[in-house]
Amino acid sequence: MPVTVLLVDDEPLVRAGLRAVLDAQPDIEVVGEAADGASVIPLVRQLRPDVVAMDVRMPLMDGIEATRAVLRTVDSPPKILVVTTFENDEYVYRALRAGADGFLLKRARPSEIVHAVRLVAEGDTLLFPTAVRALAAEYGNRQARTALERAALTEREEAVLRLMARGLTNVEISKELIVGTETVKSHVSAILGKLGARDRTQAVITAYESGFVAPA
Repeated sequence: MPVTVLLVDDEPLVRAGLRAVLDAQPDIEVVGEAADGASVIPLVRQLRPDVVAMDVRMPLMDGIEATRAVLRTVDSPPKILVVTTFENDEYVYRALRAGADGFLLKRARPSEIVHAVRLVAEGDTLLFPTAVRALAAEYGNRQARTALERAALTEREEAVLRLMARGLTNVEISKELIVGTETVKSHVSAILGKLGARDRTQAVITAYESGFVAPA
């Protein structure tokens, strides 16, 4: 089955460009478009896309509020890929904190766009660029430090979290630690549960905000 994608951007040319790139792939299908975040929820419920490519800045409802709304109101919500012009945009960081699963620059090459959609759909890695990591570190807070302390991660779980923060997939982590992929999956699940994180992105944000991991 192809990865299905909903495009959400107030610029028709951007949507057209993304559609042309993604529809050219045999394993990806664009199933719908929206010009504003306010239209996302009904379209998600109707089309059930695997991934929503969401512009972070839109006039009526921006990508941050749309992300929160989807995750709050939709059962089995899709993965959300934030699309923006500037990689150091604070809006991007806020969208990731709200629950978005990854990040994509509008000026990305076609191959990078396709790769980002596939990665987010698979769900075992994340797109978390250096600029956003630096923002997360700047937003360090006591709540994140407390969450990490209370999690009481084991030494192996800490090692896995550090590799997650570097953007490694489960397969890459298994090779790095010389353990099975299923073992890595178990560690990731344990980390998310202990941190109370919805997904890898939220766990990594906590890692940076708490100071457990420093931006490269």
